[in-house]
Amino acid sequence: MNSYRSDIVIIGGGAAGLMAAYGAARQARLGGLPLTVTVLEKMPRPGRKIMITGKGRCNFTNVKPWNDFSTHISSGSRFVKNAFYNFDCNAVLDFFESQGVKTVVERGDRAYPASYKSSDIVDALVRACFGEGVKIATGTEVSGISIDNGFIIDALEAAGPARWKCSRLIISTGGLSYPGTGSTGDGYTWARSFGHTVTPLFPSLTALVLAGYKTDVVPDASMKGHIDRSFPLSETGSKLRGIHLENIALSVSAAGGGLIAEEFGEADFTDGGIEGAAIFRLSRKCVKAMLNGARLSLKIDLKPAVSSEDLLERVRSLWKEADKPSRRPMREKDKCMMILRNLLPAEMIPAFLDCHPRIMTLQRISKTQTKLWVNLENIVKALKDWEMDIDGYVGYERCVVTAGGVSTDEVSPKTMESKKCPGLYLCGEVLDIDSDTGGYNLQTAFSTGMLAGQSASSSLA
Repeated sequence: MNSYRSDIVIIGGGAAGLMAAYGAARQARLGGLPLTVTVLEKMPRPGRKIMITGKGRCNFTNVKPWNDFSTHISSGSRFVKNAFYNFDCNAVLDFFESQGVKTVVERGDRAYPASYKSSDIVDALVRACFGEGVKIATGTEVSGISIDNGFIIDALEAAGPARWKCSRLIISTGGLSYPGTGSTGDGYTWARSFGHTVTPLFPSLTALVLAGYKTDVVPDASMKGHIDRSFPLSETGSKLRGIHLENIALSVSAAGGGLIAEEFGEADFTDGGIEGAAIFRLSRKCVKAMLNGARLSLKIDLKPAVSSEDLLERVRSLWKEADKPSRRPMREKDKCMMILRNLLPAEMIPAFLDCHPRIMTLQRISKTQTKLWVNLENIVKALKDWEMDIDGYVGYERCVVTAGGVSTDEVSPKTMESKKCPGLYLCGEVLDIDSDTGGYNLQTAFSTGMLAGQSASSSLA
């Protein structure tokens, strides 16, 4: 067995862990302390989850001031406040700029690398750590932690079993989302072993699966409502997939229980279900409600800026336009399609009609004759009040973050040190902190990571 000694060890080389390592090493250098800092990362490369953030474009922070930023933190906002002010969004921008990463700020105060390459963010973090003398041991999977005059960490590295001894330990192992990036929940087990409480865990910022969107679905007995993303699409789901909706109003209600949540913004139909920024903001409350046994429905208003009355007048006007004597006579179906093409993207119309069969109905008027009727009021109702039951949600396999985690009541917000185990620090997604999509989660990871690293280093002065 290979044995190593490091003053500070960080388990987990993601956003929080790399920033914790940098913060610890830099604090030691500025304080004239000859400390060694080591990151243990089980994946072949650090920052795997950062690489897929924002579909590879990496929205790495949001530049809103705290009073606005904090409203986007779903759990743990009071706890995060001190860490945010210690290393806020402007400090994060300055950090990456100092590492040679040019940045841009887009709509919604979302910051990206100017290259729109997440690899630039990962490379900058690794470069900054190496610049401060941090050792990053990749391919090193921790198997156990014990205490004996400091922390003893057993792991398996490429050369075989290994053991690290350290005075200060930082756990930054992330949550359960995207397990292929290395987030498999190990940190929760270790936190519990040190006496910590782990609040209930569930997927957040995830796709919702609408009734009839998937086929061959097998219920997941371990997690109510979980529908794995791998289940195949139905015919309707296949028609909807790829459609992007903008400037829509969404609301979710529980059967017999009233409104759960509402949002305005964008949504996308994908191979998982319906997702996108507005759906992600709804999903936390939806998943929590479904886990508690609620039956939910989603309503979409495709024309929220127009009242039903005004929209009906518009639809009737389009119908009359199609009936003008100067026009070539049109069949009822063609007139209906003309109206919808004026109100919806063309690629959406087949699926929209599938979902709203009462827009066009066929009446048999004799044994040999039928007549197609177009209901203009039903067109308006479908546009303003498109309602679908929610069968479930995509789980940890593709959710953005894990809600729940190590109780923040048991961690000092001023230092990120455990109140249960002196010398142990926790940061990032392993804590009971989660936020909206839009750069908020990475910012809280950077803020809590920096504070944990600085605090661990200062405690050894």
